[in-house]
Amino acid sequence: MANTMQFDLVSPERKLASLEVSEVGIPGSEGDFTAMPEHAPILTTLRPGVLKVKSGSDVTQYLVTGGFVEVSGTATSVLAEQAIPIADVTRELVEGLVAMAENAAENLHGAELDLASKRVADTKVLLDLV
Repeated sequence: MANTMQFDLVSPERKLASLEVSEVGIPGSEGDFTAMPEHAPILTTLRPGVLKVKSGSDVTQYLVTGGFVEVSGTATSVLAEQAIPIADVTRELVEGLVAMAENAAENLHGAELDLASKRVADTKVLLDLV
């Protein structure tokens, strides 16, 4: 069993990380999970949350607002709608994300409203970070 895997994190603006890691904590839309070397292949969506990347004894965290993750036995790739290093996250930034999620939920109905309401709730949890 390999001890590390390739990890890549990109957002529309830039590539934020590309390194060998031992694990990645992922806020999946169906629940949080940890990807490690030799993980079973999976392709899933992200919910707003904190992505935790462990490389050696270092842990780096990023706030993500959504996107996609692909895990294979040798690599984990994250394509995030937005990804911000935790050190750069401010209360004002998170409040802005909450307001955008609430605005997107306006005038929706049925299943679309359910999904948008979940996104609002997931985004509001991020206020506990700041």
